[in-house]
Parts: sequence; C-alpha cells; structure tokens
Amino acid sequence: MRLATLTSGGDCPGLNAVIRAIVRTASNEFGDTVVGYEDGWVGLMEDRRRDLYDDATIDRILLRGGTILGTGRLHPDKFKAGLETIKSNLEDSGVDALIAIGGEGTLKGAKWLADNGVPVIGVPKTIDNDVNATDYTFGFDTAVSVATDAIDRLHTTAESHNRILIVEVMGRHVGWIALHAGMAGGAHYTVIPEVPFDVADICKAMERRFQMGEKYGIICVAEGALPKEGTMNFGEGEEDEFGHKTFNGIGQVIGDEIKTRTGYDVRTTVLGHIQRGGTPTAYDRVLATRYGVSAARAAHEGLSNKCVALRGEDIKLVDLADAVDELKTVPIHRYENAQALFG
Repeated sequence: MRLATLTSGGDCPGLNAVIRAIVRTASNEFGDTVVGYEDGWVGLMEDRRRDLYDDATIDRILLRGGTILGTGRLHPDKFKAGLETIKSNLEDSGVDALIAIGGEGTLKGAKWLADNGVPVIGVPKTIDNDVNATDYTFGFDTAVSVATDAIDRLHTTAESHNRILIVEVMGRHVGWIALHAGMAGGAHYTVIPEVPFDVADICKAMERRFQMGEKYGIICVAEGALPKEGTMNFGEGEEDEFGHKTFNGIGQVIGDEIKTRTGYDVRTTVLGHIQRGGTPTAYDRVLATRYGVSAARAAHEGLSNKCVALRGEDIKLVDLADAVDELKTVPIHRYENAQALFG
C-alpha cells in the first residue's frame, strides 16, 4: 500500500513528529511506502512530491520545529476547481490514501476531498487549540510554554520599572493560548476574543494593584480580542484573500488607553510568530507521534473521512464533519476561573 501525506496552513511545532510517525508506522507495521507532497495543497495540485523513507533522516526530524515538507495555503475556490487534477496526481503516484495534517481550514479541505471520493484521514494541528472534537491539538502546549516563559521574564522588568506590561499572544478567534499562558504566568488580567472587554475594568484592576502597593501589572491579550461596544474606539482589520482578518495591534491600543486614563507607564510586547517556531515540547512530540501512528493505521485499514483526536487519555477516530463543524472556543466557566485571579 502507498500512503501520502502533506502539511498545510500555518507551521506548528510537532508537524515533523507526525510525519516521522506516519513513515515509521507505515514501514515497520505494514511494509507500506509513503510519499510527501511539498507546500501543502499547492504541492498536491502541482504534483511536487518526494518519497519518504524510514531512515536516519526521518528519525531525527522529531526534534525539529516547522515541517520538512513545507506548508502553504490555497484559496478554497482554486482547491475545489482542482479536484480532477488532485485525483489524477494521486493516481499517477499510486497513492491509496492521503493523510492531511492541518488546522480547521485544512481539515475542511480534507473532508471535501473525502466527500468527493478521495480516501483521506485528517490530523488536527494548530497552536490555537480551536479544532473541535479533540481535547488538544499539538503545537498548543509549545505555544503556551513560549508565552508563559515570556510572561515570567516580564514580571521582573515590570516590577523593576513600576510599569504595566502587556503581552499580546496569538489567538484570532479563540483565547486558549492567552487563557493558559495568563494563568500559568501569573498575569494580572487576561483578555480573550470570546469575552468582549471593557478597558475601564482593566484600568480599575491595575489601579487597585498600585493602591495596594504592587507597583506593576502584567496583562495577557489575545490578538483577536475586541472591546465591548461603545466602550472604546477600535477599528477591526480587513480580511485577506483567505478570509483571515488582519489585526490592528489590540495590545498596543489597550496599552495606550490605559496610559491615557491612568497615567501609568505602559509598554507592549507582541510575541507573534515566536510562538509557532522552534523545538516542540515533550508533550507535543508525544501527542503528535500518537496522532501519526493512529493516522497511518487508519489509512492502511482503508478508513476515510475520519480525523484522529485526543479524548481523555486515548486517541480516537472521529468523523471529519465533527472536527470542522465549529470552532472550539473557551467556555465561559474557564474564563471565570481566570477572573478570580485578576488584579
């Protein structure tokens, strides 16, 4: 049997661990071969592929961030228009099943292919942890660890200068990174997209800290956070060709507003793509490896339109439809736990 795999969407720590697990499982357990398509759906459309062998090179990629296959995005219209090309390329390569590794957009594409006769297994990845039907996606733990380390470091400089420091982390539509990093790093206020904020409440929390003798504050803000209507002027960004909003720097906007209202010295740090790069944590390596093993087995068994998912301690197979029907947002009770620590 011949399997194919690709990585699509934003890069993410743990992608190489999945590729390694797919190749080694396919080879060791079944004697299957694996071909990798470069740069995501674009490489599949253009038939840019290379054979992946169970050798020392594959074995060592476990430690590396990014993806040896490269990644990219393809507009949905171009993707759907290329169905026959995709089928032809897979057939010419002798591929029996495709394993697509990616986030919500990639998994939607995988489901569409499966619905149109291409055997596909999905593997969920995203640092945002917003894929439905799985407890965690790999890449999330690494991103949270990076953000937490940054917050840890900012505590000392904020305290030394009697400043309020704002840390803006990734999170377009969901606030999982901000929630976890804010809690783990001891932030004094956390702002997430699911709960519109009132900057007046943030100012009160910071003023209370200074009045009690704590002459500094740390605020963790998700990039997609928005103010309550009528509380602050803030223009939302435009959308790019893939429907993704561009952001206007909500962390800096909040910082400027706090400084204007309170007079405190406020500085902003934007972590950006630092959260997506570098070596994956041990947790992400293990989760990504387990996903890859399960995906290779499912593909070899002839299953399709399924996605591997973490449920409790176990890796399960769920319908791709369940994985992409909606984003997994932060429940209000989880945010209320964080609110208990504000100020």
